[in-house]
Amino acid sequence: MTDQLTFVRNQMLPPQEPPIREAGVVKWLRENLFSGPLNTILSVVGFAIILWLAANIIPWLLHSVWNANSLGECRQIIAATWGEGATGACWAMVRERWHQYLFGFYPMDMYWRPTSAFFLMFVALAPVLYNNLPRKMIWFTAVYPALAFWLLWGGSVWSPVVAMLGFVVMGGVFTLLKDRLGVPLSAGIGFVAAAFWWLVLQGPLASAIHSVLPIGLTSVDSDQFGGFLLSIVIGVTAISASLPMGLLLALGRQSDMLLVRTLSVGFIEFIRGVPLITLLFTASLLLQYFLPPETNFDIILRVIILVTFFAAAYIAEVIRGGLAALPRGQYEAADALGLDYWQAQRLIVMPQALKISIPGIVSSFIGLFKDTTLVAFVGLMDPLKGITQVVRSDINWKGIYWEPYLFAGAIFFLICFGMSRYSMWLERKLKTDHR
Repeated sequence: MTDQLTFVRNQMLPPQEPPIREAGVVKWLRENLFSGPLNTILSVVGFAIILWLAANIIPWLLHSVWNANSLGECRQIIAATWGEGATGACWAMVRERWHQYLFGFYPMDMYWRPTSAFFLMFVALAPVLYNNLPRKMIWFTAVYPALAFWLLWGGSVWSPVVAMLGFVVMGGVFTLLKDRLGVPLSAGIGFVAAAFWWLVLQGPLASAIHSVLPIGLTSVDSDQFGGFLLSIVIGVTAISASLPMGLLLALGRQSDMLLVRTLSVGFIEFIRGVPLITLLFTASLLLQYFLPPETNFDIILRVIILVTFFAAAYIAEVIRGGLAALPRGQYEAADALGLDYWQAQRLIVMPQALKISIPGIVSSFIGLFKDTTLVAFVGLMDPLKGITQVVRSDINWKGIYWEPYLFAGAIFFLICFGMSRYSMWLERKLKTDHR
């Protein structure tokens, strides 16, 4: 009987360390890199590629030269310092030509103007991107487009001021007529009134005021724009204008009105079915044929208009996806509250649809900003191809290859990475589901 009795321990054993294979770095490596034969082979091949790249890139970066007047001088310095056959990056090109990458051929004594416009842009965007700032700052956001245009292109200060009054005319006509004629018809009449102001009254009125109060800056031609100045002007303007246009197109595509829906669908499908480079050639070559004789329509403005149309078509489809993701109960709740169409869209539908669409919208914006390099095909000096070609055509830097593209690519990455991080922050802030 005593042999069948079991002993029951009356004290707990002290905790022991987990096996090495089940804790720490070893566990992570086993689960993520060496969990099976195929993963092990892929991990080894990946490590070999990384080591090969590091063995070639790190010495190239460590042998960099920042002070030289030509590519030949860079190579001489590298050979004298690191020995014959050594290679290294010649960042002296960036040190000498950085201003062309940033400002193109903008007059050097006027760099303060695009620099001021660039930093004021963040002040104007702040109340739009962050809602905890004073709402009064939105007034500066409203006048910033006219201020930036005047700083960049110069000329009479009254031209952009009178142009902005066109939006005041549009808003005034819309406010007066919306209760009588409804929102769509009032908006259309307001747009016609603003177009009449811009096409007929703006020029004579601005000239008359300038003759009395001649306030202005030295004019700068559009062919002097280039580099990241050009990309930011086109990208920021197109992004700002394409979002509201895409929103209206998305609503128009879902409208019950046959004419509105047909026009919206036709516009979206046509623009999405045509490459951007085709639209840029249209802006550069064909658009001028549809204008009155001797009309000088700025090439940058033409490009901005076509790029805005292109981006708006894609934004419309992204927002339409957000609208389709909303359950039908949201629309029924708006009807139960007695809200009209525009109140329901503004208060209930659009806030939720836009929150869902944030990743797609920001992805479209990032793609649009990178596509601004395509303006090189219509004769504008973009930072990637246009300015790099100008730099490499200089006899002093003939033969340089990687450094110009790496420099331009690094700036593009910083801008696009910033937009991506803001998108992620906005998604986390607007996340309202229960976790």
